[in-house]
Amino acid sequence: MPDIAIIGAGPAGLIAAERLAAAGHRVTIHERMTSPARKFLLAGRGGLNLTHSEPLDAFLRRYREASGWLEPALHAFPPQALRDWADELGADTFVGSSGRVFPRAMKTSPLLRAWLGRLDGLGVRLAAGRSWTGWDAAGALTFRLASGETEAIRPDATLLALGGASWPRLGSDGGWVPLLAERDVAVSPLKPANGGFAVAWSQLMKERFAGQPLKRVVVRFAGEQAAGEAMIDAEGIEGGVIYALSGPIREAVLRDGAAEIEVDLRPDLTAEALATRLAKRRKGETLSNHLRKAAGLSPVAVGLLREVAGTALHDEPERLAVLIKALPLRLGAAMPIARAISTAGGVARDAVDAGFMLKRLPGIFVAGEMLDWEAPTGGYLLQGCFATGVAAAAGIESWLRGPGDRG
Repeated sequence: MPDIAIIGAGPAGLIAAERLAAAGHRVTIHERMTSPARKFLLAGRGGLNLTHSEPLDAFLRRYREASGWLEPALHAFPPQALRDWADELGADTFVGSSGRVFPRAMKTSPLLRAWLGRLDGLGVRLAAGRSWTGWDAAGALTFRLASGETEAIRPDATLLALGGASWPRLGSDGGWVPLLAERDVAVSPLKPANGGFAVAWSQLMKERFAGQPLKRVVVRFAGEQAAGEAMIDAEGIEGGVIYALSGPIREAVLRDGAAEIEVDLRPDLTAEALATRLAKRRKGETLSNHLRKAAGLSPVAVGLLREVAGTALHDEPERLAVLIKALPLRLGAAMPIARAISTAGGVARDAVDAGFMLKRLPGIFVAGEMLDWEAPTGGYLLQGCFATGVAAAAGIESWLRGPGDRG
């Protein structure tokens, strides 16, 4: 019976372990933290968004440049397959009003408990408190144990599923990058994804509006747009509507030093309709009150208008309406990777074969966020991790069978 080592107990590693153990392989999961799936648990803190219900063609486009690379894996394990798997574990998934898919309990912990119970029943061994440190001179995998001791093992196949570099306190710190670089594996630099960006707010803006949401806005950048909510942070701006465009914004900032987005504070109204409303101002009414009542802007939206326009904020209705519909906001550097939801960059597409095995290291496979792809929040991140974990498990089985059985 082949002995398979999986390094990393996140969704990609756990689903690969399940697939391989169900096929009759002996599987050990090696995890640096004291318990598995720490980031997976955090992801479900506000409601576990497993995947998304939109048509698969549109779903694939969310992965941008990596969509062609990930398409076979996502076709082999699409969103419905993830829902079926979760439902078998008692999750009873449903589609929310936004099209996102959640378990009925909305939490990660019941699903994870059932999953770990299934893995235990399949004979999967979870070895916690083991930090992978690379390979020794003879090519064995090496680990540093919680006790401080070291250990070397020689499995028949290995899956690396160590995550990216966001939320390092939960286990994903990118420490694997130099270990693979030493073996001449091509790794694109790790960068923050689904994170916020710096904005040079005034002290007044920080004091009055940090921590407040901008609800029901549309953000436009480089020919794309996203609708949703943003959050004013003392150091900048973040939130789902920013995360959806964070990839192109980040690349523009890296290239040009800054990026300018447009914020539509009333996407449900045309500029003409806004101007008509704004033309009806009562005598003696302050501009702030007028904006709140006539334009329906929240205090934080009014604050943002004043912050950006400054002394150029005129009360002429047509000009004011145009500004509300396309408020320019200059963004600076991406917030640190440790604060990002996910990571861009990672093991390059050309460094792995169709089964996600490293071309330079036969028998070593990679899955999940270690790979060079990114996607917005909304279920796409978890779906990508699950799908590549399933694909890597299939790649391991094919490789263990020998050349005659490989596709």
